[in-house]
Amino acid sequence: MVMMRWPDGVVRCPTCDSEKVTYLAKARVWKCYNKHPRAKFSVKIGTVMEDSPIGLDKWLAAIWLIANAKNGISSYEIHRALGVTQKTGWFLLHRIRLAMQTGTFKKLSGTVEIDETAIGGLAKNMHKNKRAARIHAPGPTTGKMLVMGLLERHGEVVTRIVANTEGLTLKREIRNNVELGSEVFTDGHGGYRGLNPEYFHDFVQHNEEYVRGRVHTNGIENFWTLLKRSIKGTYVAVDPQHLFRYLDEQTFRYNKRQGKDADRFVEVAGMVTGRRLTYDELTGKNGSDEKACDEKAD
Repeated sequence: MVMMRWPDGVVRCPTCDSEKVTYLAKARVWKCYNKHPRAKFSVKIGTVMEDSPIGLDKWLAAIWLIANAKNGISSYEIHRALGVTQKTGWFLLHRIRLAMQTGTFKKLSGTVEIDETAIGGLAKNMHKNKRAARIHAPGPTTGKMLVMGLLERHGEVVTRIVANTEGLTLKREIRNNVELGSEVFTDGHGGYRGLNPEYFHDFVQHNEEYVRGRVHTNGIENFWTLLKRSIKGTYVAVDPQHLFRYLDEQTFRYNKRQGKDADRFVEVAGMVTGRRLTYDELTGKNGSDEKACDEKAD
């Protein structure tokens, strides 16, 4: 972890960036010679692990598990495997998901498949008084969240939570994430009409066909299958306010699918620096005595 945190081999104070530090072997921390608060620091300071009493042995094990579990791993599994409480496991996993965020200014190009899906409870499982209202037009007010996916064929995927599937919303996301002039394939949803001449747009009507030569959205639909398998099979229930974190998790694993387990582990472990997520920020609450969990799997 020291080599990942300071790859040039020079340990620096995370507060003042000074190289004038000494290692205190008994305490297993460094001490900065400059005068300022928190002169002592560990490898955790300035990372998602800051202020965590959990040891690196459990942190690194958790990073390995979530980075390489194709269908995700629940906080209950972390609780049993690492010997921590379920609440601690939940908080720990969300901080690792923060490290898995891979935002970039690079836009998708070439051939891009685009589709959208709704994440939430099935209408057939709802009370009949709610079913009629929620079975139509999924959106934030109906208990479902809309997610838009953009996949560069044989490349990376980008996911965005959107308010609706209207043309203005979908086209704005496409322009923000796909280079002009790219080849874009979608289904027959009317919100995608009018992408020409900015893009070379073609589509398939799923009530008639799923593939027409090179024109299909099978790649992004495969990603939806993986995402929903993890949510329904592992997490079972996800709070809408945390959905973007689960998207970050699945997006990272999908985009790094060609690498080995060790490669994904090292990459996530190397991205923990400069990111911080407190319990209050995560829950939006002032107290920590209430149960914080949006996962129901056991």
